[in-house]
Amino acid sequence: MKTYFALFLLLILPASLPAQPGQPVKLNLEQAVAQALKNHPQVLAAQNQVTAMEQRVNETRAAYYPALAGDTTGSQGNPQARIGAGFLTVSRLFDRIGLGFTLSQLIMDSGRTPNLVANSRLQAGSAQQTYQAARYDIILRVNQAYYETLRSQAMIKVAQQTVAARQLLADQVTALFNNKLRSELDVSFVDVNVSEARLLLLQAQDQVQGAYAQLTRALGEQQSATYQLLDEPLPPSPPANPEGLVAQAVGARPEIAALRMSRDAAYKFEQAEADLSYPTATLVGVGGYMPYIDQITPPHKIPNVYEGVAVHLQIPILNGGLFKARRQEAHAHALEADQRLRDEQEAVARDVRTAWASTTVAYQRIDVTAQLMRQAALALDLAQGRYNLGLATIVELTQAQLGVTAAEIDNLSAKYNYQSQYAMLQYTLGALR
Repeated sequence: MKTYFALFLLLILPASLPAQPGQPVKLNLEQAVAQALKNHPQVLAAQNQVTAMEQRVNETRAAYYPALAGDTTGSQGNPQARIGAGFLTVSRLFDRIGLGFTLSQLIMDSGRTPNLVANSRLQAGSAQQTYQAARYDIILRVNQAYYETLRSQAMIKVAQQTVAARQLLADQVTALFNNKLRSELDVSFVDVNVSEARLLLLQAQDQVQGAYAQLTRALGEQQSATYQLLDEPLPPSPPANPEGLVAQAVGARPEIAALRMSRDAAYKFEQAEADLSYPTATLVGVGGYMPYIDQITPPHKIPNVYEGVAVHLQIPILNGGLFKARRQEAHAHALEADQRLRDEQEAVARDVRTAWASTTVAYQRIDVTAQLMRQAALALDLAQGRYNLGLATIVELTQAQLGVTAAEIDNLSAKYNYQSQYAMLQYTLGALR
């Protein structure tokens, strides 16, 4: 019964349960990307920025709606006194307690509020595009860290195989030396070869630990881990010409879309600043009740209930050039946004051409290094045969072994470098998902 229950748990538990401490974390590239987008602080920060900018839209839209406030006032005054200083006021002072409400509604501000709302909407859209750009940045980092980890893990296997092969040759040469068939110089050369292979293994182990740290950072995880990654198929060959890719990138990159929206928002804000020079009309209404008021001049009794309504029209005349300066400042910021957009477009075009060239070279290196590896393997076979027949020295044989190791490393690096460069090309096009 316990066996059946354990099998049932294995079937219903999700396959993505976290690994136990010390166990490797199994991931493919798609799972790694999904985990990074869920956990990485850069993505979460950009998402919160979007939420904040969306609330700014609500803040600017609040001017469309009436504002209602409750008031409570209690005062004590000197009977028969007047306020004699300050803005020519002559209001009478008297004791009172009043409860009431003040209602205000913007009627007209010459288009300033609609322009401010449009500005905040565009800024929110820019924040959304910045959020997408943050996602793509993390996806690129995950791709690069993923392929670097695969390369480092493959290097471990190459180094282990190299150590085993050279140790085997060292054992054979030592046995021949013991039988007086090889010189001590041959033993020294193969021992050096074995030491170099072990050094290569240590370097590969160091690289794989660094790759694990980079992948952990790219995934947005706080605890370091070892990873068991699935290999990914090679992507297709790059396009023959980069010029068509430039137009695609300009239309698809979220950074450009964000700057374009920021530029449009800057022009909307310039219009809003220009609207400051035009009249503003506001409807104001008040009403309330005074449970206590000091009636100091009978029989002119002041009512306990009051209400009133007014329209306030404000027409700017002189303010020391403040509105003009604000408008010119906003115009300068709009021109600045134009140039920033242009600069980003030119930078994206450069990045696309550079990434395309690097991807093309990386793709060509795969065939070249594969051919080099075949030639190095053939050279090693020939050197081994010549050495066994006494026609070659140990130097020739060890050089052939070094050539095979270098060719294997170059071939592995070419494969994973192309996958990483292709991801970079897709990123520059705005097509990395």
